[in-house]
Amino acid sequence: MTLAKIWVLAEPAGSTISAASLELISTAAKLAGEVVAYTWSVPSSEFVDMASKYGADSVVGISDTGNRLAGTTVGAVMASEIQGGAAPSAIFFAASYEGRDAAGRLSAKIDAPVLTNVVNLLLEGSDLLSEHAIFGGSEIVSARFTSEVPGIFVIRAKSFVAEQNPKTPTLITREAGDIGAAGRAKLLESYVEERTGPKLDEAAIVVSGGRGLGKAESYTMVEELASLLNGAPGASRAIVDAGWVPYSYQVGQTGKTVKPTVYIACGISGATQHMVGMKGAKNIIAVNKDQEAPIFSISDLGIVGDVHKVLPALIEALRAR
Repeated sequence: MTLAKIWVLAEPAGSTISAASLELISTAAKLAGEVVAYTWSVPSSEFVDMASKYGADSVVGISDTGNRLAGTTVGAVMASEIQGGAAPSAIFFAASYEGRDAAGRLSAKIDAPVLTNVVNLLLEGSDLLSEHAIFGGSEIVSARFTSEVPGIFVIRAKSFVAEQNPKTPTLITREAGDIGAAGRAKLLESYVEERTGPKLDEAAIVVSGGRGLGKAESYTMVEELASLLNGAPGASRAIVDAGWVPYSYQVGQTGKTVKPTVYIACGISGATQHMVGMKGAKNIIAVNKDQEAPIFSISDLGIVGDVHKVLPALIEALRAR
């Protein structure tokens, strides 16, 4: 049995769609007979084609967002359609800034609860069950909605694999109209962090540093190794909190979830909050001078040694090649 209809918030990434949103569209296509992808602004033809390639039957673009917050307009349009009788079985949001904002605003408008930190979805008869990682990922619990309102799910990135399921693309345009006091908040400026190389949550190789590096200046070794491997640098929460690197580098329960082919943990002890964000990597390499460090329990290759000796030697070997 499949659900009748699922809505997905498809977040823009340039002229196309974010990787997390493609995962949700693909998953929705396996669970429902119809998938509708909502986005703010009128999307490009590339955006519509990409959504339909991964399973969206139609794309709804909101034409008059202006410089209002994305979550405000998306929440208002979705709520209006639900209150007008066009409610879906479920609505999927990525656990991003815009996704969480839109989910929260929609929840308030239709007086419906939200299930967050979802890591898996299962169909049980006509019910959609969600699974959630708790206690730093050491336990998994399941939940379901018992009310008649659409189930609102906020889903962690990398919980699913985006698979193509081509449909015929259809573009529908909606107007947000007057959304009241919430529309008074305006987006004046936005900044995109400069970076080189692949994005952290999309990289095939990730090199992360932790408190074992000793000082902020030592993080340059992590960045250089990541660059030589054409990977992305990451970090544990400890050094993000210490101000060594920006929050956008953080891997873990309160940071990014990554599933690279190779994950190299340098000077990271392996707190459960960090491991929940990277333990899905295909190959995990850990470098730590403490042979009892928890990170070794999930590593495919463990190197007991000082990162200040191991990393320079590895960098030198890579340069020589």
